[in-house]
Amino acid sequence: MGVLLDQILKSPAVINLLRLIGGLGSASGYKADESSYLMVPPDLGVLNCRVQLTRQKTGNWLSDAFGVEICGSLHAPSDMLNVAVLVFVRDVTDGISKAKQVRARVQQWQIEGSGDFCYKAELGKLPNANSLWTDWISVAQVPIEWMEFARKGERTLQFTVVMISAETGGQFDSTSCYFSYENFARGYIDLQENVQRAKTLAVALAFAVSAADKKVHEAEVSLIKEWAGANIGVSGADTKSRRKFDKALEKTIKFFRKGNQINPYKICREIAEIAPIAERYDILELCLRVARADGVAAAAEVALLRDIADWLELDGERFRTMMGKILPVGMHEVEDAETILGVHSDMSEEETRGRLTEEYRKWNARVTSFDPEVQDQADQMLRFIAEARDEYIS
Repeated sequence: MGVLLDQILKSPAVINLLRLIGGLGSASGYKADESSYLMVPPDLGVLNCRVQLTRQKTGNWLSDAFGVEICGSLHAPSDMLNVAVLVFVRDVTDGISKAKQVRARVQQWQIEGSGDFCYKAELGKLPNANSLWTDWISVAQVPIEWMEFARKGERTLQFTVVMISAETGGQFDSTSCYFSYENFARGYIDLQENVQRAKTLAVALAFAVSAADKKVHEAEVSLIKEWAGANIGVSGADTKSRRKFDKALEKTIKFFRKGNQINPYKICREIAEIAPIAERYDILELCLRVARADGVAAAAEVALLRDIADWLELDGERFRTMMGKILPVGMHEVEDAETILGVHSDMSEEETRGRLTEEYRKWNARVTSFDPEVQDQADQMLRFIAEARDEYIS
């Protein structure tokens, strides 16, 4: 029976049902406030639903859940019908016309072809075609951790309960109710907007790296413009939006070419607050490639890159690995052992020796690479490591 229900959930009929849910009213007329459940008696002549926060035990763990209950009259096509229930959830905080689906984190509860949430369960056989429940009965305990909401904050959720035949998938009754819930995590729309905001800030940060040596080279500008066009979502935009984007980009270029400056620390802190870790590494890679674009990594650019990695809360070792690939030591205007090798004067001699030995082993293994560029970079690094030993180890 469970397999059959899964097939029903994937059927075009159920997917089409999602499009109709917006037209369903709340048969019970309940509001989000739980106290209204006590104040307004349900109309037992129709099917009603309500939602309450509850706790569900899974193994040794208790998790927050939405408890979905129904009461009232249910009219099935026949006696002894095997009945199943589907529970859909939408965010209607901004109104039905702007409703947003609640997504499922668990594939089992996803609608086929989308990530939209749908809980499904079998209720068993109804003895009679016409049933009356005067008391509330539970039909679903839905762990909140299964769900991903559209936005953070106080949300109005619409729960729609659909009664179907477990054999055919045919719908024969439904009802909706509303529930107010405060979501403390960022929603999927929040995350999408944050990523776009971070990418926009990344363009300004990349120009700050470009201008760190008091020059904005054309190769750097071309690289940033290409990255911005591919990452800020204007490739599929209309002509007016693209023109607006191009105009803003040209204005930014003029701003930096005139010698103006921005606060890169402030930009990095905002990016670190809103962007996932993978996006932050992508932004760091952009900045590294900008420093490389003119063929020389100026000392001021490298110093800013080191700060950016720190301000974005990125791993120092991974930063040096990325820099080693994108900005080999031969491109550095000044060979800075702290930035390139991770050694500094505050280290003990033993710590410094251990660090340099680790770097030596890594680069010595690359001397025999079949790639001439890798061989050349390895030779340069081994030479630089030897110089660092002379400087830092007595």
